[in-house]
Amino acid sequence: MPVLKSMLSNIRIVLVQTFHPGNIGASARAMKTMGLTQLTLVNPRRFPDEEATQLAAGAEDIVADAAITNTLAEAVADCVQVIGASARLRNLPLPHYDEPDRMAKDAIAIAQKDPVALVFGRERFGLTNDEIRHCTHQVSIPANPDYGVLNISQAVQVLCYELFQAHRRTPTHTHQSAATKQAALPDQQQLVHFHDHLHRVMKDVGFLTQPHARTEEHLHALFARAQPSRKELSILRGLLSAIEKRMK
Repeated sequence: MPVLKSMLSNIRIVLVQTFHPGNIGASARAMKTMGLTQLTLVNPRRFPDEEATQLAAGAEDIVADAAITNTLAEAVADCVQVIGASARLRNLPLPHYDEPDRMAKDAIAIAQKDPVALVFGRERFGLTNDEIRHCTHQVSIPANPDYGVLNISQAVQVLCYELFQAHRRTPTHTHQSAATKQAALPDQQQLVHFHDHLHRVMKDVGFLTQPHARTEEHLHALFARAQPSRKELSILRGLLSAIEKRMK
């Protein structure tokens, strides 16, 4: 059980601008039934709120301990994988999980060593394209094509269930050996610094000549698919610095 606790405590549920406080409490309850405890709220409309506490129904501790941030960037800065739950693909071509169980298996593997976030958007329209740019992956929940609308707490329940099952199906010795072999991945703050550096160099060398070509969005998606290690990202930063030095 200690392995279960440490791994699932490395998985963070992030709710962005939740409109109804009851959905916060219901999501906390969904989390606790599956062994997850880390809840982060990004700019919630009403919180704290009595309705959130009431609907937690036994998971009041998760509601009380929830972290609150002003932006999604703050909420996921230390995470190495950020998975946005979305009912449909957006314009940014990020790696996409069509099956939640595949997402859960990968997330559990990464959570052995590093923080992972699952991000859920607003009740009415989910995550914006700008917010999805802070994600490394997307995941969708297969549902009735004629009516595939899930309440946010229901979506949290489904994905937390998949995470819990993925953990249960992986032997402890496999967890430990995989964690030992896995190369260290950069967190989102390190990736932001890299993309800022890349933007600066591309602008200085005159590469960004067509502002509407979405070049940077495609490069963002490319590096999200590649998942460079911290060492590889450091090499890329060194290359960019060498280009800057040569230009000067």
